[in-house]
Amino acid sequence: MRIAVIGAGIVGVAVAHALLDEGHVVDLVDRDGIAAGASAGNAGWIAHMDILPLASPKAWRNLPRWMLDPLGPLALRPTYLPKLIPWFARFVAASRPARIEASTLAVAALNGLSLPAWERRLDRLGLAHHLRRDGILSVWASDAARRSADGLIARQRAMGIDVQPLTASELAALEPALGPRARSGVLYPGGCHVSDPRAVTLDLGLRASERGARIVQMEALALRRGGEIGFSHSLGGIALYDAVVVAAGAWSKRLAASLGDRIPLDTERGYNVTLPVGRLGLNRPIMYEGEGFVTSPLDTGDRVGGSVEFAGLDAAPNFGRVDAILKRLAAFLPDADLSGGTRWMGFRPSIPDSLPVIGSAPSEPRIVYAFGHGHYGLTQAAASAEIVADILAGRPPAIDITPYSPRRFAERF
Repeated sequence: MRIAVIGAGIVGVAVAHALLDEGHVVDLVDRDGIAAGASAGNAGWIAHMDILPLASPKAWRNLPRWMLDPLGPLALRPTYLPKLIPWFARFVAASRPARIEASTLAVAALNGLSLPAWERRLDRLGLAHHLRRDGILSVWASDAARRSADGLIARQRAMGIDVQPLTASELAALEPALGPRARSGVLYPGGCHVSDPRAVTLDLGLRASERGARIVQMEALALRRGGEIGFSHSLGGIALYDAVVVAAGAWSKRLAASLGDRIPLDTERGYNVTLPVGRLGLNRPIMYEGEGFVTSPLDTGDRVGGSVEFAGLDAAPNFGRVDAILKRLAAFLPDADLSGGTRWMGFRPSIPDSLPVIGSAPSEPRIVYAFGHGHYGLTQAAASAEIVADILAGRPPAIDITPYSPRRFAERF
């Protein structure tokens, strides 16, 4: 088939390769080209050991404290509140115990496919050198706070995930740059990250081009269904294809709406700063639990980022949020030089139940959605791509994809 993949971020380029494997002719369509959005500036984690949705007791436990700080880990610009109410209503509904359990199983199922899918993809393309197998660390500012994660750790172990609790002295031996505020932690030895998320996405795009994919720089405006499917675009015409995959991240909502599909997608604006290589003195990625930020030692620099800001796609960045993150980080890394660096803001495509939308559009089976991965875009991209290829081939995917169906939003909540 001749297939358009709308969106040339990490999910889109991974989908392109999965479709090229099947012998399809692929166009990668993006307004700004390869790796121009969130795929350029994320933390670079393949967090396949994560199992919790954002709508979980962990988030609700921290929510009141976070919301009281306008520069804290979670913020909502007041002018955006009316637009966010429908999303937040679904987030509350997704926080019911039964829904949390269903979302946990669905996150774990997709994440469980993720690292093997990435290993297959990178090995086939000669890009395995981008994968870093240094583990991922979570740290807490108190032993009591760490004990609040005992239930999660037990659940992860039951799912076969290796989790190693660490004392303060063990943390210090593993990461000497951490100061005394890091009181307790856990190591996920199987956790991975990549050399740099932009570099990986660009290399995947280059390999796709070398394999015959065409990179088309234009903006898809509205999808077309019926006898001939395709999309209208910014160059003033209609492009027709045998199938279309929508992987446009935070911009996918408008495209789905053009088919009448009301997807509750919003954008979590994330912020980071990238400091010179080695500036933090850390050996592996670290999650600072309850603080809303992470650090990643990338080949291109030490990245510090995180936070969630609801303000839509058009509001100007508030880089005071980066200053607030660095202030909190200084308490954990008292000897680090946190000056300078390159600041960035990007848009995470967020669905209230923390599950991506993967499946055929209800009104047109030849249009397949693959968006809304939130914090797990890099993690889940290769596995999602294999699922998309299965859908278009009429094969059953490796896992039940009902939890990710776009049809789930038609149900009452």
